Amino acid sequence: MRITLLDTGECFDCHADESVLHGLARLGKRGIPVGCRGGGCGVCKVEVVSGAFRKKAMSRAHVSAEEEARGAVLACRICAEGDLQVKAVGKLQQAVQRTIEWQCRGGQRTGPAKAA
Repeated sequence: MRITLLDTGECFDCHADESVLHGLARLGKRGIPVGCRGGGCGVCKVEVVSGAFRKKAMSRAHVSAEEEARGAVLACRICAEGDLQVKAVGKLQQAVQRTIEWQCRGGQRTGPAKAA
């Protein structure tokens, strides 16, 4: 399955038997949190914009029923059943944004990123 991270436009492949987080981790992106990989920490929250997936149980402490109804899930607890488009949410979104800012500076550390 082909997964597109809409925040950056990057794509990665996922096998049907692996979590979306596992595929995302293979990108080797600097600072992407992988956390507990079992749904307990909530750092891998994404919004599925399009595509089909299987999900496993997720902690309501990290994904409320209302959020889930809007497409929010934990990347460690879903497996793609076809191509997916996802957007990072919460802590994962913050990490992706920091990575984008770091790349825009040419990979040079120039101090903390300023909030917009």
